[in-house]
Amino acid sequence: MKKDAMASTKNAPNLPWVEKYRPATLNDLISHQEIISTINKFIKQNQLPHLLFYGPPGTGKTSTILAIAKQLYTPQQMSSMILELNASDDSGIGTVRGPILNFASTRTIFSGGFKLIILDEADAMSKDAQNALRRIIEKYTDNVRFCIICNYLSKIIPALQSRCTRFRFGPLAPEQILPRLDHVIDAEGVKVTEDGKKALMKLSDGDMRKVINVLQSTWMSFKNVTEETVYTCVGHPQPRDIETIVNWLLNTESIKEIYQKIQELKIQKGLALENILREVHLFVQRIELPHRVISKLIMRMAAIEERLACGCVEEPQISALISAFYIARNEVSIE
Repeated sequence: MKKDAMASTKNAPNLPWVEKYRPATLNDLISHQEIISTINKFIKQNQLPHLLFYGPPGTGKTSTILAIAKQLYTPQQMSSMILELNASDDSGIGTVRGPILNFASTRTIFSGGFKLIILDEADAMSKDAQNALRRIIEKYTDNVRFCIICNYLSKIIPALQSRCTRFRFGPLAPEQILPRLDHVIDAEGVKVTEDGKKALMKLSDGDMRKVINVLQSTWMSFKNVTEETVYTCVGHPQPRDIETIVNWLLNTESIKEIYQKIQELKIQKGLALENILREVHLFVQRIELPHRVISKLIMRMAAIEERLACGCVEEPQISALISAFYIARNEVSIE
């Protein structure tokens, strides 16, 4: 990938890094070696089935099928042999009966082999469109192969799942992300500290796209990528802020004082209560409290998070969070 990446760096200086360093071949992909080796065997034996890629965002699903396409076709064939659609834009039955049916039913005169139809974000397709698609997959198998890409397998009807070979793309581990991250850092000449790298990988949750996007955003904003600048760029609470908030919740006597301090911190650093709550939940699990007390505290925090997800105003939920910790403190003192 290094030669391709460096060439693309010179040729497309304004391209976002996530596209500039997108893997060009199957060998450039950084993870899911079992999936890649299986697909390589299919290609070598000329037995490529219909494919269904599913898993969280940023785990290499689209990059994998684009790399397969580049391996199957020459640059001159790409436009005539590949149809790439995003189902979030064209999710209705009209798309299936229109562009997809037309492309699948026409044969190429001068090119051998099969065509490739890539349906990205297929979990946005309506049930009617998916039902119409299953017949097209069966009818034109000798002429075309489908690759269906989605985040949630449960939103794809069983009839489509059974017609495809399924591959799950799980979240990337830090040791898989780090080599590609280091390559982008070296190629772009970015100044990054070790704690900055750890912060990038922690906030990404295994999403390679998010790692590179946050890296670029932080570098463009601060010209220095450290733990503090990464957290500031994405508006996520820093570990020391969470430690301070938990200390207030466990040790400050005045409810009004705790409320004012949390509000001031939220406004000053532009934090969302939902992110604070998630990090407090992880921090609380490391505190030595009686199991009964901590389980009740986590249940109360879960109820607050549910209310926030439903669109409730943050201010009353801050009071609810303070109350949950006050109840936990009283339960500890009683025991």
